Amino acid sequence: MARYDNNLIVVGAGSAGLIASYIAATVRARVTLIEGGEMGGDCLNTGCVPSKTLIASAKVAHALHDAGRYGLKDVSGTVDFEAVMQRVHDAVATIAPKDSMERYNSLGVDCRAANGELADGHTVVVDGERITGRRIVLATGATPVVPPIPGLADVSPLTSDNLWELRELPQRLLVLGGGPIGCELAQAFARLGSRVTVMDMEDRLLPREDAAASALITGVFEAEGIEVLTGHRALRAEQGVLHAAAGEQEVEVPFDRVLVAVGRRARPVAGVETAPNGTIKVNAYLQASIPTVYACGDAIGPYQFTHIASHQAWYAAVNALAAPFWRFKANYAVVPWATYTDPEIARVGVTEAEAPGADVTTFPIAEVDRAIADGRTQGFVKVVSDGDRVLGATIAAPNAGELIAEFVTAMTHGIGLKRIMGTIHIYPTAMEANKLAAGAWRRAHAPTGLLKLAERAFGMLR
Repeated sequence: MARYDNNLIVVGAGSAGLIASYIAATVRARVTLIEGGEMGGDCLNTGCVPSKTLIASAKVAHALHDAGRYGLKDVSGTVDFEAVMQRVHDAVATIAPKDSMERYNSLGVDCRAANGELADGHTVVVDGERITGRRIVLATGATPVVPPIPGLADVSPLTSDNLWELRELPQRLLVLGGGPIGCELAQAFARLGSRVTVMDMEDRLLPREDAAASALITGVFEAEGIEVLTGHRALRAEQGVLHAAAGEQEVEVPFDRVLVAVGRRARPVAGVETAPNGTIKVNAYLQASIPTVYACGDAIGPYQFTHIASHQAWYAAVNALAAPFWRFKANYAVVPWATYTDPEIARVGVTEAEAPGADVTTFPIAEVDRAIADGRTQGFVKVVSDGDRVLGATIAAPNAGELIAEFVTAMTHGIGLKRIMGTIHIYPTAMEANKLAAGAWRRAHAPTGLLKLAERAFGMLR
């Protein structure tokens, strides 16, 4: 029997790689973690943490601008963009020790600060050294896509990778891409003072979301002065101007900087079979084309979210360590996500358009007492159900990413709308919106025959 240096080698120290390494170290397996870039990967350094920190500053700027609506006079504030970006870097630096090599070494992980190259199903080459492992997990992540638009490379486009190097607020920012990243950053920069245009080839923003949520965000953007150009295809870029096709017409869109947010593509990995979109092909157990190699996170898709990367990492690590005695199929039965615009858009399960014939219950946030008190009444809770059983939910509201958790739990554990309606929710909270939506469903499906009998019985009792 061959002997290996490790039970597990993990390539990539983003969310997926860190979780896989942590699991291996926890069960006392010998594990080597290889990362040639920054520990923490995209989420910590260029994705979730910096973007949400920027969004938080933008929300405060917007609140100051909107203070008159709350009865406050003479409220003012000036955006110091350099200070805003410093706050972003400070937040990353504060969280970084949790993902550091020092911490993971202390947990029993052998961390290597270098690029690793897959040599075979048991070997990764690191700076000329051949490190062997009984199993290998690839968590190599993804990078922003920059489309081959003529002239785009010559105007120094921004992406989610290099955006955080900015120290001067762009006066005119053109955002290419109306998906979650594009919408979040477009609104944040607009609130910080940029004149923002967001452009997309699709016929609406956030095309993966419920159509009503897309319409709501479009209306909010336009009210906040963001120019929305959907159904526009970029043709070529020149210094200060992007030419685009809108149907049969060619239009010119001026800009000072261009932010490209049209998606992310898995980093190439030699030696394993990949799909046409660049992701590593895996089976239901997250096993790659080489049986001793597993993969997880953005490297495999289909959901490029930090929480899904962590979810997949559990399956990849456990299956790699326990093979051939046990293995588990990755479970995607209930996958939630959120877009951190303001209001936020959160979703789990199917949308109304994806479930024709299902029950659809929509409850407006404007009827929630806490929303009225807070002056934040835009949005709705929309539940798609098969009778009492929840098939999906979309919430458009402040903190929708928090509110959706109740429906995630309901779908995961088979809790129906009747039981949500029968659960005590604190008053006054935004969470009441979920109970009120369940109540609206119950009223729409009230047993009319029984109610008529009850009416007659109470009449007799009088």
